[in-house]
Amino acid sequence: MCPMGPSIPPRPKQATARDVWRMFDRIAPRYDLLNRLLSMRRDVAWRRRVSRSMPQRRPLRILDLATGTADVLLDAAQRRDVALGVGLDPSPGMLELARAKLERIDTTDDAPRLTLVRGDATALGFRDASFDVVTIAFGIRNVADPLRGLREMHRVLRPGGRALTLEFSLPRNPAFRALYLAYFRHILPRLGGLISGDAPAYRYLNETVEGFPYGAAFCELMTRAGFTEVSATPLTFGIATLYQGDR
Repeated sequence: MCPMGPSIPPRPKQATARDVWRMFDRIAPRYDLLNRLLSMRRDVAWRRRVSRSMPQRRPLRILDLATGTADVLLDAAQRRDVALGVGLDPSPGMLELARAKLERIDTTDDAPRLTLVRGDATALGFRDASFDVVTIAFGIRNVADPLRGLREMHRVLRPGGRALTLEFSLPRNPAFRALYLAYFRHILPRLGGLISGDAPAYRYLNETVEGFPYGAAFCELMTRAGFTEVSATPLTFGIATLYQGDR
């Protein structure tokens, strides 16, 4: 269930969509390494939780938005009920790394067909009711218009389909929240900047997470986009949250 909470807060001024994908192009070579390091590998478990939350129906057609280096897509492809997986991202640099990953996996006759496309989450080039599952992991806060992006997710889902959104959030426990924010504001940006060579990118991470609606506010966005049975599941003491909504 979604927690009770305040209404959607105003969003801070964002970088343009072009600025964002160019930023991800710059950090792409170190992206996976920093995800594992800065989250202490919790990001792997969080993405697996996305795969486990997909509906039980065969065959599944999956669309993964902001696919990055395709971690969610590759994890989901291990399910036996997946027939097709499409990963979409606006960053050419991220897609190049994702393609390299896809080329390294075994391709058997019964393996799901995986494809990658460059695109915008607010203007999906797919027909209505094309997919059974639409996922987006740590990407919805980078979408220029999150509500429009969620409505596009709803549009391309088949009746009975499911949207799964994994995003950072803030812990509710005051003591843990204070420790987490100290790490998030001071240690993470410096460490991320040192390893990636792009300090502004990791300051952007901190700023967008703290300014983005989470919990009840994000559930409200999903409801406004047309989803039903909307729920929010906090992960790792609320550092991340998995939101689920059905069409």
